Amino acid sequence: MRIEIISCQPGLIDGFFSQSIIKRALEKGHVEIILHDLRDYGHGNHKQIDDYAFGGGAGMVMMIEPISKLINKLTENCTFDEVIYLTPDGQTLKQKTVNSLSLKNNLLLICGHYKGIDERIREKYVTLEISIGDYVLSGGEIAAAVLTDSIVRLIPGVLNDETSALTDSFQDNLLAPPVYTRPSEFEGLKVPDILLSGNEKLINEWRFEKSVERTMQRRPDLLRK
Repeated sequence: MRIEIISCQPGLIDGFFSQSIIKRALEKGHVEIILHDLRDYGHGNHKQIDDYAFGGGAGMVMMIEPISKLINKLTENCTFDEVIYLTPDGQTLKQKTVNSLSLKNNLLLICGHYKGIDERIREKYVTLEISIGDYVLSGGEIAAAVLTDSIVRLIPGVLNDETSALTDSFQDNLLAPPVYTRPSEFEGLKVPDILLSGNEKLINEWRFEKSVERTMQRRPDLLRK
């Protein structure tokens, strides 16, 4: 998989991709992540990428020309399955969307900044708009890192145990059950006997029941789906 990211502050996420699971995925060649600094395509000596909003009001808007110029250059040699704009007013990111995106070959992510990008970029290029929650960040870089991480961990070969991702929260609209590790007793707190029984069938039944119970308590809206 190839993920390209357009940002006016790529340094905010460059370090994120040099650690942990994504680092190993890059080293093994399971994914290629390319960061593009939008300021390289900015106007004039100051590499301007923002301007005042038509109609007035506070805040600046990311200009259409630098983004368009960069996207046009990238699409000369690559066809993107999705051009994704990270924005608070996009659809809220769900595991179902992540699962779908993990099957794609080429993704282009656009990180918003300031008051956002010129609407004509959204109309002309963007195929999918994603929000990671009902709040506003200083820019889309953190959201791009979140989206990238959620996708990359699903690529075959990235996780040591490929079945691990299948039991994560939100797969099948359920939260994950409680998990335990050694020691089996700590300060009077014991691991449930069923998990020490070695009976795989009963353990799986227990985990499913606990997943439903936890989902009912914490996210009943998922069960209604």
